[in-house]
Amino acid sequence: MVVPQDVADAIPAEQPVFLPYQQRWFEDEAQIMFAEKSRRTGLTWAEAGRNVVKAARPRRRQGCNTFYVGSKKEMALEYIAACALFAKAFNELAQADVYEQSFWDEGKQEEILAYMIRFPKSGFKIQALSSRPSNLRGLQGDVVIDEAAFHDSLEELLKAALALTMWGNKVRLISTHNGVENLFNQYIQEAREGRKDYSIHRITLDDAIADGLYQRICYVTGQTWSPEAEKKWRDDLYRNAPNTESADEEYGCIPKHSGGAWLSRALIESRMSADTPVLRYACPNGFELLSDHVRHAECSDWLEANLAPLLAALPADAISFNGEDFGRTGDLSVHVPLIQQQNLVRRVPFILELRNVPFRQQEQIAFYLLDRLPRFMGGAFDARGNGHSLAEFAMQRYGASRIQQVMLTESWYREHMPPLKAALEDGDLVDLPKDADILADLRAVQVVKGVPRIPDARTTGEDKGKRHGDAAVAIALAYYASRELNKGPVAVKSRRRRAATRITQGYA
Repeated sequence: MVVPQDVADAIPAEQPVFLPYQQRWFEDEAQIMFAEKSRRTGLTWAEAGRNVVKAARPRRRQGCNTFYVGSKKEMALEYIAACALFAKAFNELAQADVYEQSFWDEGKQEEILAYMIRFPKSGFKIQALSSRPSNLRGLQGDVVIDEAAFHDSLEELLKAALALTMWGNKVRLISTHNGVENLFNQYIQEAREGRKDYSIHRITLDDAIADGLYQRICYVTGQTWSPEAEKKWRDDLYRNAPNTESADEEYGCIPKHSGGAWLSRALIESRMSADTPVLRYACPNGFELLSDHVRHAECSDWLEANLAPLLAALPADAISFNGEDFGRTGDLSVHVPLIQQQNLVRRVPFILELRNVPFRQQEQIAFYLLDRLPRFMGGAFDARGNGHSLAEFAMQRYGASRIQQVMLTESWYREHMPPLKAALEDGDLVDLPKDADILADLRAVQVVKGVPRIPDARTTGEDKGKRHGDAAVAIALAYYASRELNKGPVAVKSRRRRAATRITQGYA
């Protein structure tokens, strides 16, 4: 963090104090927040401004102390300097005192410098502490843990900090990544899986550039901004990093050593059932050349003979959802229905795989399935490429509130794959077919640049046909539909109108 001499030195005329990503962080009132960020994006600068605003307020306006914990002394000094700068800008420095104090750290057997700003009008303070967890005990106020991934005792530090939330204070952790196994990254993954109620902000270098970071750097340092200079600056940072993996961690919020299979074989097999069938319908080459009524009739016969009995066996009062991954010639199309049970566990009754099936018949099969699923509440359809047409037809038939047309982007995988893994681990998604191809598809999910997704490589199934993790994508879409889409009609009851009589009636 570079601290200018005056706030005005860092802000061009008629522009907001903070860049958009800084403003989003400043305004977030979640009790526990994590920011995974690129280096040198100025998030601690925004945090300092927020902390000064709160420390200057009286208690009745939610004012409070703030305790800053950095991983080294220089960070604390920069942070306090930024706080002093904002206090001056907010006309509070005249009423605030900046202290430097020292104390003996028994654990490290050394003298530690600490910095503090007191606000006499409010009675609150901003204090930079060492990273010893015991230093937070007995205190009350917001806690900022900067470069959290680089603290030696993050678990103990966070445990001590979270105790302060009992009285309504907030804990905010800011850091670049420091490896995939680091606790900082693990806490973020648990939040994405839905296990923790943390607010997560992700700020890559490219995100910050898009929000004006390089333009602001040029203003502060007196350089002339241009798109070409901005691109060169960004590319030089990546090119001059020790290696691609380091650049991705420092600037792209991708923790190191984040490759390999995402789901273990043991986990997948623990959620499989030998009683769950996989229906496979493959059309021969040239089938698409047959006339419409012949193709429709042959497909209808197959559906009545194979799919209808499975649909008839489903409980009529169950709530159902569906996920669909689309393929036409190379890859499979896969439908994964889900039955939501009374205890909210999602059960897979069967999986339907289609190979080399013409577009018209894919529509016929999809509508046959969704028309007969009990209390069908929502479906998520792969809307990339050729799948877009079927996704749109389904939306038009069943309504936009029940059909989500999903573009499977990196951000979608980042947000919606972790809850799938959590559901498998917690037993909230069960009865996957005990099938070698389904297992292989789920095992095909890899962590690519920190995101669980299907890589470009294809595999060969038991039928010698090509597969591209198709069942895994359909399962993820089905579980997404069960979490995010229409939860069904709401029963509304109203009481009869009340009739009242004055107690003085007849005595007037």
